[in-house]
Amino acid sequence: MNAKLKLKLYEIVFEADTPTGKTFDIFLLIAVLLSVIIVMLESIESIGSKYASSLRIAEWFFTIIFTIEYIVRILIINRKQKYIFSFYGIIDLFAVIPTYIGVLVPGTSHSLIVIRSLRLFRIFRIFKLPRYIKESQTLVKALIASKHKIGIFFFSVIMVVTILGTIMYLIEDKESGFTSIPQSIYWAIVTLTTVGYGDIAPATDFGKFISSFVMILGYAIIAVPTGIITSEVTKYNKDKITTKVCPNCLKEGHETDAEFCKFCGAKINPENS
Repeated sequence: MNAKLKLKLYEIVFEADTPTGKTFDIFLLIAVLLSVIIVMLESIESIGSKYASSLRIAEWFFTIIFTIEYIVRILIINRKQKYIFSFYGIIDLFAVIPTYIGVLVPGTSHSLIVIRSLRLFRIFRIFKLPRYIKESQTLVKALIASKHKIGIFFFSVIMVVTILGTIMYLIEDKESGFTSIPQSIYWAIVTLTTVGYGDIAPATDFGKFISSFVMILGYAIIAVPTGIITSEVTKYNKDKITTKVCPNCLKEGHETDAEFCKFCGAKINPENS
């Protein structure tokens, strides 16, 4: 492939800061959404049987688009294996391969059931969406940056529900549904998250008092991870980063004036790689 053409395609496919790159991302974003809608419509029996031919044509249309996209990404990237076995590389493959499996596998009655199940893997296309939404990339980076704090928070929550569940097991009777400590912990989790299925409920006054405390605690706990993630998002929004993707390690999040990748040290400009 011509070096100039390869560079141009690289800027369009892997970067969203250029006008053509943004147009390409918007087009793929719409294609992903429409293809997922088609999968959902096919699952509705009245629509799937009535418009089977039209939905099948539309499915092949989007499959061909995503196949071309997948092949182009492999052709223009320097480290092809890095992309193929990356998270998005696997998602891109899963987005197209079920449709081809439906053609290659013999059409016996039993096989058709298997094929239908395999074709549901097309829903993996929805995982392609974050790649084309810059704000979601900021959120992902904020989540990664705050993973240790969130991990400690969840560990604390696990300890709280374990203690509360054990207390409720000692207080309440088995007739109320608190038949074991794990069952009581399940109640604590349901109550703490304010889901309230109602399948297990305390009968004693002290048990109801603890339930009230757990419910109020649940509202307070919701604010903790929100604050942690919000602070990280604010920090990343202050940084002037772009969607430039390193051709060597396929990582993004580089500053606007960066010439080298801050993760692996390779040149960001594929023309000089």
